[in-house]
Amino acid sequence: MNLDKLLTKGQILWLTHIGALIPLAWLLYQDYTSGLSVNPIQDWTLRTGKPALVLLVLSLACTPLNIILGWRNIIPARKWLGLYAFGYAAVHFYIFIGEDYGFQWIYIWQDVGTKLYIIVGFCALLILLPLALTSSKGWMRRLGKWWKKLHQWVYVAGVLAVFHYVWVVKADYREPVAWGILLGIFLIVRIPVVRKRIARWRSKLRGPTPPRARRSPA
Repeated sequence: MNLDKLLTKGQILWLTHIGALIPLAWLLYQDYTSGLSVNPIQDWTLRTGKPALVLLVLSLACTPLNIILGWRNIIPARKWLGLYAFGYAAVHFYIFIGEDYGFQWIYIWQDVGTKLYIIVGFCALLILLPLALTSSKGWMRRLGKWWKKLHQWVYVAGVLAVFHYVWVVKADYREPVAWGILLGIFLIVRIPVVRKRIARWRSKLRGPTPPRARRSPA
């Protein structure tokens, strides 16, 4: 299936914005209508952390999907998926330190030593912060070749986010492990040798390019 023939870049961006905002809109609606559980702070923590991970992994999926399937129209959505992931992660962090701990830094610091997922999650957020701030074309021009090197750290943030999710879950590890495997596949596809093999495989599937017809002399 060629996604580029079904949806334009603009349509994909609209779907990206709508899809990314639905979890937050539904959470706000349930909070307003008292539809959350008896522990609303936990609901907010879990239901902002999960979309942050999902959107981050989806942002990292755009380039591999273009490499494997040739879906070029999804590339512009990569930036917005990353920005929404950072937004959810920032809200997730605020709920944790502000609503859960009430900005009581003494208690937060005490738990840091016993709960490794706090350190890992905070490191992922710190990595995403400069990436979000430098996501515009203006910063791309200012940083030049360093822009790409800086934004390659998003993969480190993705790995940290997966470990954060694994350590937060206390019983069923299947879902966080699945996200980790998916992220690992995306990382493998980005390896230059693998990328070249996939490009050769795609060219073989397309078959030989027909020669262009020569123009008859006038």
